[in-house]
Amino acid sequence: MKYLLLFMTFAKIGMFTIGGGYAMIPLIEREIVKKRWMSKEDFMEMFALTSHFRCFAVNISIFVGYKLHKVKGSLVCALATILPSFVIMMLIAMFFAHFQDNQVMIRIFNGIRPAVVALIVIPCISAARALKLKYWQLVLPAIATILIWQFGLSPVYIVLAGIAGGMLYTLWLKDKLRKLQI
Repeated sequence: MKYLLLFMTFAKIGMFTIGGGYAMIPLIEREIVKKRWMSKEDFMEMFALTSHFRCFAVNISIFVGYKLHKVKGSLVCALATILPSFVIMMLIAMFFAHFQDNQVMIRIFNGIRPAVVALIVIPCISAARALKLKYWQLVLPAIATILIWQFGLSPVYIVLAGIAGGMLYTLWLKDKLRKLQI
């Protein structure tokens, strides 16, 4: 029964979430905190840890499952998170050719986009608050977002610029710290 509850909880999240991992975060948080499987603080720590990896919504579900019921719980949660999306994508792939030019379907997908954006922005705001970021620390991510969205700049260039900027900053900071110690 405990595995069925885990499966149903994460299957519901996986089934009704449009927009990928970031869109799942508020739903996962609400479900696991409401069911007292984890505190909000523990969730935010887990979110911070898993946000550095790909498929972090699945990683969160694995962590929750492991915390509650070890390996079997993590397998149940991972399967429940992945399975609905997999089935939905398979069905869409099977029938997409028949509907790709249908104006109703085009309007439905265009209507879903703002909701997906909102579902992605909400966990970003929650994470910024939990990390106690200051407004000036959000300037570079905002500039990167505008460059990608409005000017069509490839995210690859943004990531490379971030790496280069981080390396320059680290080297500059390291130099300054060495001078202070001498």
